[in-house]
Amino acid sequence: MADETTTTPVEKTTKAPTVPASRVDRSVPTSRVTTEDTAGGKTTIADGVVAKVAGIAAREVSGVYALGGGGARAFGAIRDAINATDLGQGVKVEVGETQAAADITIVVEYPAPIQEVASNVRHAVAGAITRLVGLEVVEVNVDVNDVHIPGDDNDDQTESRVA
Repeated sequence: MADETTTTPVEKTTKAPTVPASRVDRSVPTSRVTTEDTAGGKTTIADGVVAKVAGIAAREVSGVYALGGGGARAFGAIRDAINATDLGQGVKVEVGETQAAADITIVVEYPAPIQEVASNVRHAVAGAITRLVGLEVVEVNVDVNDVHIPGDDNDDQTESRVA
C-alpha cells in the first residue's frame, strides 16, 4: 500500500500596516484643538499656534541661542531679513483633543550648561502650552543641534586686537 500525502495550499497572510502610536490622546482625530464654551460657542486653536507658543517660550530661556537645524536657521535668516520671522521654527508639535507633545531643536550658547538649558526649555515650553493653550503636555523632547561660540559669528562688529 503506497503512502499518499496530500498537500494543502499555503495560505498567504498579509499584515495590516502598522500605524505609529501617537504620543497624545486622540480620542477624536483632529488637527485643531476645539473646546466648547458654556456661553454657547467654541474655540478652535490651530497646531501652528501651539508651535508658536512653544517657540516663543523656548527662545526666552537663558542659554538658547537659536531654534532649528542648520537649514532651518539659514531660511530663518532670510525670513528675518524681510521681516517674516517664523516663531515656530525648530518646533514640531503633536496636538490631540486635550494633550500636546513637542519636539524642540535648539542651539545652546557657549558656555551655558547644556543639560540645564535643555531642562529649562522643557519646563518653559510645557508651562507656556499649559498656561496659554490649556492643554496637558505629555512630553517635550529637546534636541541640542549645535553650540554657538560667540567668536564664530564672522561679523564686522568684533573688536580689533591691534590699533
